[in-house]
Amino acid sequence: MNGMHIIFRADRLSISVAVFVAFFSVLIVCYSLGAMRGKTRLGLYYGCVLITFLGSLGAVFADNLVLFIVFWGFLGIPLYLLIGMGEAERASYTAKKTFILIGGTDCFMLLGLAILWQLAGHPGLAQFRMSGIALPLTSTAAIMAYLCLLSGTLAKAGALPFHTWVPDASEDTHASVAAFLPAALDKLLGIYFLMRLTLEIFHMTPAMNTFLMALGSITIIAAVMMALVQHDLKRLLGYHAVSQVGYMILGIGTGSVLGIAGGLFHMLNNTLYKSCLFLAGGAVEQRAGTTDLGRLGGYAKAMPITFGTFLIASLAIAGVPPFNGFASKWMIYQGILDNGQYGGGLWVVWLAAAMAGSALTLASFMKLIHAVFLGQPSTQAAQLPGDSRESGPAMLTPMVILAALCVVFGVLAYSIPLRLVVFPSIHAHPEFLGLWRPVAATFLLLLGLGAGVVIYWLGAAMKTRETKPFVGGETLADFSAMRVSGTEFYKTVQDMPFLNTVYRLAEKKAFDVYDVGAKLTFSFSRVLGACHSGELPRYLAWCLAGTLIVLYLLMR
Repeated sequence: MNGMHIIFRADRLSISVAVFVAFFSVLIVCYSLGAMRGKTRLGLYYGCVLITFLGSLGAVFADNLVLFIVFWGFLGIPLYLLIGMGEAERASYTAKKTFILIGGTDCFMLLGLAILWQLAGHPGLAQFRMSGIALPLTSTAAIMAYLCLLSGTLAKAGALPFHTWVPDASEDTHASVAAFLPAALDKLLGIYFLMRLTLEIFHMTPAMNTFLMALGSITIIAAVMMALVQHDLKRLLGYHAVSQVGYMILGIGTGSVLGIAGGLFHMLNNTLYKSCLFLAGGAVEQRAGTTDLGRLGGYAKAMPITFGTFLIASLAIAGVPPFNGFASKWMIYQGILDNGQYGGGLWVVWLAAAMAGSALTLASFMKLIHAVFLGQPSTQAAQLPGDSRESGPAMLTPMVILAALCVVFGVLAYSIPLRLVVFPSIHAHPEFLGLWRPVAATFLLLLGLGAGVVIYWLGAAMKTRETKPFVGGETLADFSAMRVSGTEFYKTVQDMPFLNTVYRLAEKKAFDVYDVGAKLTFSFSRVLGACHSGELPRYLAWCLAGTLIVLYLLMR
C-alpha cells in the first residue's frame, strides 16, 4: 500500500500464475541438484534462480504500471547471467543477444507507458494502475501504446518477430535454464501481461483481434517449419517453444471467452510439457555428452523412465488426446469457430494454421523420438546407450511430476485446471461448442491399447525364426552401415523450391531482428566513420554545408 493507493493486487489470474512460478522454481532447483553437480559458479546460478523467482512474483502481483515495469526490466539481468553460464562457445554471445532483444523491447514498453500515461490524463504515479485504465483502441496514439507494450510481451514470450533468442538460448545454455526461463517463466509472464493488455488496459477492436490472430498463426507455422529441419535436440525444442506461443496469442486474439480461456489454459499446459521435454533432453545430454541428433539413438532401453516422460510430453505438445495439449488446443479451435460466427471471415485460415501446426508438431516429434530413443545407437556418441543409466532421483522426480500433470490436466481437464484455475482467472464460464468427455475417451483409448498388447503377446507367443538382416536376398555383413538417423527425416522438405529459399534466408539470419538490426547499425557507423575522418578540411566542409542549409531554411 502507498497511502490509500494500491500498488499490488492479488486476483485469481495473478495468484494462479504465481503458483505456477513457485512450482517451476522448486522443480528446477530440485533438478539442478543433480544436473548441475560439479559445475562452477553454483552460488551465482542458484542466486539468479532465486532472484528470477522473486522478480517474477513482483511482476505478477504489481498493479501499479511503474512498479510492474521495474520488476519486468530487472528480470533481464538474471536472464542474461543464467544464459551466459552455458558451456557452449556461443553462450556469451547468445546472452548478449537476449539481453539486447529483451532490453530493446523494454524501451518500447517505456514509450508505450508514457503514451498511456498521456492518454489516461496524467494520473499520479500511485494511481497509474492496470486495473484503473480501460482505453479503447480507437485512436492512433492508443494503437501505438498498445503495439509498444505488445512488443515487450512478444519478446518475453518468444513470439515472432522477437523470437530468435529462444532457440539460440535453448541450444547454448543448460537444459535446466532452458526449462526454467524460455519454456516456463518467460511464457507465463509474457502471456500474463498480454492478458492484462487485452482484458483490462485496452478495449480490443476487431481489427486488433485480427492482427493478433494473424501474428499467432504465422508464429505457429513458421516456427514449426523451422523445427522440422533442426539437427540439434535442444534447438528443435526451442523452436517448438516459439510455435506454442502462437496458439496462446491466437486464442487470446479470437476475442471469444472460450478462445481466451483456451489461450490461458494452453499457457499453463505448455509450461508443463515443454519444461518436461527440456529436462528429459538435459538428462539425455548428460549421459550422451551431445545433443546432436545424428549422434544419438537407442536411449529408450538405457533410460526407460526418461523415455516415458519424453513420450508423454511429446504426445501432449502434439495435441494427441487425452493429454493436456489436446484439451487446450481444442478450446482454441472452438474459440476460432466462435469468432467466425461473429463476423471473423478469416476463421478458416486461422483454424487451418492451428491444425496444420499440430500435425507438423507431431511429425517433428516422430523424428525426434526416433533419433534420440528408438533409432539405432550411434557409435559417435561420447557415451553409448549400453553404457548409460537413468539419471538420479533429483533429475527424474521433476520429469515424472510434469509428465503426470500432462495426463491429469488432460483427463481431468474440466474438474481440475478449468474449474479451479482457468475459468476463475477470466471470471467467466464459457459454453463449449462441441462435446468432449476426456474420462470416457481415456477409458476407450486404454481399452484399445490393451487389446493391442494382448494381440502382440499372442503373436509373440508363437514360434518365430530369427535370421540375419538382408537386402535383395544378400546378407548384410555390417548392419550398422544401414543405420537410419532421424536427421534425414523430412529432408525433402528443404529441397522444395519455395521452402529451400526460405530456409537459406533463415540460415543467413535474414529473419533475425537482432542480426538485421546489428548489420544496419554497423553500416550506419561505417558511414559516420567515413564522414568523420579527423581531417580539418572535411570538417570545415561539413560546417559550411550545415550553415548553408540553416540559411536556406531561415529564408523560406
